[in-house]
Amino acid sequence: MELATSSNLSTLLSFALTSLIIELTPGPNMTYLALVSASEGRRAGFATVAGIALGLAVLGVVAALGVTELIQASNLLYDGLRWAGVLFLLYLAWEGWVGRSEAVANDAGADRRYFTRGLLTNLLNPKAAIFYVAVLPTFIVADRPVLAQTITLTAIYVAVATGIHALIVVLASRLEPLLNDARIEGIARRALSALLAAVAIWFAFSTAR
Repeated sequence: MELATSSNLSTLLSFALTSLIIELTPGPNMTYLALVSASEGRRAGFATVAGIALGLAVLGVVAALGVTELIQASNLLYDGLRWAGVLFLLYLAWEGWVGRSEAVANDAGADRRYFTRGLLTNLLNPKAAIFYVAVLPTFIVADRPVLAQTITLTAIYVAVATGIHALIVVLASRLEPLLNDARIEGIARRALSALLAAVAIWFAFSTAR
């Protein structure tokens, strides 16, 4: 029993480390969070983080039900999801480029919009779905309940991802006071928007199969 517990803890720690490495790899979430937090502040950034966390959790539940395997098996479903995600990222990049700022400080509606965007960027991300199909199952122990393990591993992944994303928000939001100058703000916002567009294009090629 002691050996089994030790083995289980080792598996969970290995999965947490794997999740950390994956989340430290630059991608759409990092870039968009930096853009939102630097230009709109922490409140908008954390609203986006909450949406991303829910999206990852939903994908984990969907994976446990076997739906993500259907997406991976169908080229039509996979490509539809992939291109929807790419177009949504390009839309967000364009919106940042033209400077569609939203009053976040006292606007619950703006919080909901950023939350929804964070949610959609992950629900439309086939790489996030495939993580639950290709990576997570390798940490499942055969002689234990699969559903319980999947939920536990999903919770660990979401926790690790949320911690990294929250850190990005805190660091990026420190730039906000420096962006009070309209000229500097415009340059920084467009630079981050261009980077997000580049990530979207990279995403389109890297997820192709």
